Amino acid sequence: MYTSSSSYSDLNKAIANHNPFERSLVVRSHDVWNPNFPDVTSINSHASEAVFQAIEQIRIGNRSVIGITIKAERGLGKSHLMSRIRHHLQCEGNSFFVYMSEVDYGDSNKIHSKFLTTLVTSLKQIGNQGVMQWQELATILVNEAYKTNYTPQHLIKRFPGVIAQNPKIVDGLTAKILQLKPNIDNPYLIQAIIWTLSLDKVTFAINWLSGRELAQSQADVMGLPNTREEDKEAEAFQIACQILDIIGDYRTVVICFEELESLNCNDQGFTRAQVIALLAKDMYSKIKRGVLILAMFDETWTQQVKVVPQAESVIDRIGERKIDLKHLNSDDVVNLVAHWLEDYYNAKNLTPPHSVYPFNKEELGELGKEKPIVRSVLQWCANNWNVPGDKKQNLNPLNKVEAAFKQEFAALDKTIDNYFEDSEIIADALRLALITLKGNTVERVKIEDIEEVVVKNSDQGYLNFRIVGTEDRRIVKIVVAVVQESSNRFVSAALKRLIEYKNFDMTRGCLVRSKEVKANTKGKDYLEKLLSKDLGGEFIKLNTDDIKPLLAILFVKKAHKDYEVTDNEIHEFITQNKIAINNYIVREILSDPSGQIPNGLLDEECTHEPQIKIPNNVEEVDIMLNNLLIKLGL
Repeated sequence: MYTSSSSYSDLNKAIANHNPFERSLVVRSHDVWNPNFPDVTSINSHASEAVFQAIEQIRIGNRSVIGITIKAERGLGKSHLMSRIRHHLQCEGNSFFVYMSEVDYGDSNKIHSKFLTTLVTSLKQIGNQGVMQWQELATILVNEAYKTNYTPQHLIKRFPGVIAQNPKIVDGLTAKILQLKPNIDNPYLIQAIIWTLSLDKVTFAINWLSGRELAQSQADVMGLPNTREEDKEAEAFQIACQILDIIGDYRTVVICFEELESLNCNDQGFTRAQVIALLAKDMYSKIKRGVLILAMFDETWTQQVKVVPQAESVIDRIGERKIDLKHLNSDDVVNLVAHWLEDYYNAKNLTPPHSVYPFNKEELGELGKEKPIVRSVLQWCANNWNVPGDKKQNLNPLNKVEAAFKQEFAALDKTIDNYFEDSEIIADALRLALITLKGNTVERVKIEDIEEVVVKNSDQGYLNFRIVGTEDRRIVKIVVAVVQESSNRFVSAALKRLIEYKNFDMTRGCLVRSKEVKANTKGKDYLEKLLSKDLGGEFIKLNTDDIKPLLAILFVKKAHKDYEVTDNEIHEFITQNKIAINNYIVREILSDPSGQIPNGLLDEECTHEPQIKIPNNVEEVDIMLNNLLIKLGL
């Protein structure tokens, strides 16, 4: 209740200076994890309560797995619902949350490895105890094995000292835990999970869990075997199921799949929704304890999912409970607007005369009678936001693109690590930027086209795209390879192809990478040849600051239907703001090659442990360290 309102002069000055609704109104995957994301819990409460009831059924042992399909048209609040579920589980603390959406699916032919990456990335998010869900799990495993009750923070703080005292302690912990886990086929999963407690190894451990190869020296130090890149997809589903099995001994896992609407088909002719439905069907039969949630349009359910092979089996599992989201009513509209304005006025230390000022409840109630979606209500507010009595201002159509770009760019401050190692998505961002420059001359190269590099099956996955243009009346064909992989074998294979100018129809090869190419490898020999005067190739250092704006606008394009912006508007925004033409990586790709290896590359072979000073006085050594060493007999 508002008791004493601020002066109309102060209120109207704030209203004239800032429109709180003139921002991106789309819920994206990063918003699902945002602890401050606005949510009106009364909207679609029937759906969230149904999910919470399913989780409770599993908790008390009435069920082990439940499949739920949520159907709703675009904008009815599917992502809001996912965010609500996530935050409820984080507060409650007895479940882990996994979320897969548009930016995670990628190549549908590699859905198992994409899901494994999503699973591992989701578990990086902060859980109930203020640390990664991975670190919560590692702590549970250690405490169970030794009948202790340490907090994750305690183990993380003491882990450097433990390792400094005995570098083989992780091997001992793993062996002890495996005595309680005879069903685990891959013991190295436990080893990697324990390594997440080490702040200087957690990134390597998570990369390994997601199926990425480590530099061999890092793998050796951590006692983790590398999986061959060509075996990754075949093994990914089995690894994901084993991880879910480990979790299932202690927590219910809630796995949400959203943004399934894509008509691009895999090699078997299945759409994304069909691929995910079949994946969820298989998972239903494999996981020990969990809730599977698929959110989709009603027509996706009827026209795609219900016609897949084994449709009855699929529907019986993922569709055993079907929930339809509802349009807003008048009360919902008023509550939604009031919720947004409460945050707005609180931030400015203002008190309005009523909860929806400068709008009025009657007007919003009439809007609610039209059964609108959340986004259309907020867009109406953006369009009608001004001081009462003033004329409405026309909004620049590119403001939507700008708001979407800012939202995606800001989100990358927290999520860039999820994409920086993904060569495919980095290449997609560069490709989009270069496509917008077609017809322009940049660094003396007039860009005519951006092409796919047609290759044989054995050459797939190494070369990303070809830039075709003219420079000083000569045809140039620059083939770009983004290679963020750590495996010496993969790097060598990519560079081998990047120097085969005739086979792959290029006049210049360009490597984009943030890491060193290890000395005394075939890859280093190929790199030297690439950079030689004979081939005139280029090695460009990949930096987060340079790729962030390109990733942000790529994600806007991927979600352009949700953001309600067109490809032309995105293209115009890129051009007006010079996002592509002024980008360092783009200009380096097109400029005359330096023939030099860039400075400041990451040395992944550096495995030197930080020097930890161990007290001479045994009484000063943490009790946990002594207890573990004694129990392990080390």
